[in-house]
Amino acid sequence: MLTPYVDFHCRQCEVCRSRKSRCDGSKPKCKLCAELGAECVYREPGVKLDAGDKLILEQLNRIENLLQINLAANQGSGLHMSQSSPSISNGTASGGDQALLSNSSNTASTIPNGGLGTWVRVPTGTNISTMPRCHTNATMHLLQWPLIRDLVSTPYDPQILLQLEMDREPLHTLTKTPCVDLSNTQAYIQAYFDRVNIWYACVNPYTWRSQYRTALSNGFREGPESCIVLLVLALGDASLRGSISRIVPHQEPPGLQYFTAAWSLLPGMITTNNVLAAQCHLLAAAYLFYLVRPLEAWNLLCTASTKLQLLLMAPNRIPQKQRELVERIYWNTLLFESDLLAELDLPHSGVVQFEENVGLPGGFEGEEQGQARIGHDDLWYFLAEIALRRLLNRASQLIYSKDSVSSTTSLEPVVAELDYQLIQWYEGLPPPLQFPFSRTMLHDPIQAVLRLRFYACKTIIYRPYILAVLENEQAVLDPAVRECCHKCLDASVRQLEHITEQ
Repeated sequence: MLTPYVDFHCRQCEVCRSRKSRCDGSKPKCKLCAELGAECVYREPGVKLDAGDKLILEQLNRIENLLQINLAANQGSGLHMSQSSPSISNGTASGGDQALLSNSSNTASTIPNGGLGTWVRVPTGTNISTMPRCHTNATMHLLQWPLIRDLVSTPYDPQILLQLEMDREPLHTLTKTPCVDLSNTQAYIQAYFDRVNIWYACVNPYTWRSQYRTALSNGFREGPESCIVLLVLALGDASLRGSISRIVPHQEPPGLQYFTAAWSLLPGMITTNNVLAAQCHLLAAAYLFYLVRPLEAWNLLCTASTKLQLLLMAPNRIPQKQRELVERIYWNTLLFESDLLAELDLPHSGVVQFEENVGLPGGFEGEEQGQARIGHDDLWYFLAEIALRRLLNRASQLIYSKDSVSSTTSLEPVVAELDYQLIQWYEGLPPPLQFPFSRTMLHDPIQAVLRLRFYACKTIIYRPYILAVLENEQAVLDPAVRECCHKCLDASVRQLEHITEQ
């Protein structure tokens, strides 16, 4: 309820209110906002907020103002901040709030600046939940840190990982005539929906039987359905054999025969710009990630990205029944690309420009119609990964991008805010996904992965304090800096625990 009320504190602007600072009430900007270059907004007098209203506003102001202040401080550093507030929510528009690209009738307005597959540096608006084009977050940058570089016998260029991947021998088996054993197809299909689809959620369990029948009628030799079925078999077979690291050298990786057969069908999908063609390339990239072939996977992701951008430029042409699938393919592509860009200095495909317009997955239609399904359509892990990846990207933008905050003083509010958002992410997980913080080994693979991702994110948030101490040993005398270093090192150790058992 809002009730009439007169309060002297209403003269305090929102920035000062969120920082719990004294506001001089000057207009159009108070002294603090003028110094920070932040937007100065005064709450309208005559309104008293109840506890619920205050909580909502405080949470929004806490996030928006802290990030906007730091963006304002970096204005002109390549982040291209506009006058509007940055988009800083943990997710994007849900399906109920905003349909795919809002179903806008004005198609031209949905085409991002720079157009399809923009490879040059272009303004990204105010979305800070995307990977920056220039950042120092990659692991190889650690080898250039003070003291650490003295421990390395040979200086390594941060580009070394990319160069090594470019020099790798190709998969020679892909040039052979595929020979496929179909005797265990049902076991591999079931394994995919039991073990793999939970991570990607990009194959509809309600329409699977229809897809399989189509592929079977084509003898698994033509059409996108055949390609999708073969890739599902490849991933299902691989899931039953555990980590690729346990495969004996020179032994054929599990699922490779099915992937080779699917690979022979991909040329027909390259020039086809529809949803199923994009799905084929995404699933093929997923298998290449299993083989630890990131550069080959990136090539397929770029093709999937191009198809998605063409589809999203004219969203009204996407069949209604395929819109949920498009959203899932989109977010998978974005997650994969963000993970690659975090470690390898690769060109951006441009698909991120649609991020704020694509809704979050909400469920396939078959679930409501009671259709027979081969597996569950669980989205909680997938949605949690999307939210955490966006938080990781915000950390890269605010801490690791070019000309980002550098001193420990300027880091403090940014790091505190990002850590707060990480805790909020954890508390927002459904109870079955909330992992314990104890040091015990987790037998639930979903909880185990989420806990690893949690501590990886925490390490990235607090890692600048380690660099600060390496550059200036006197910095460790500051109790706050020492505490932040401890949090970073503890989070790093937590990622290594039970590594031999997993």
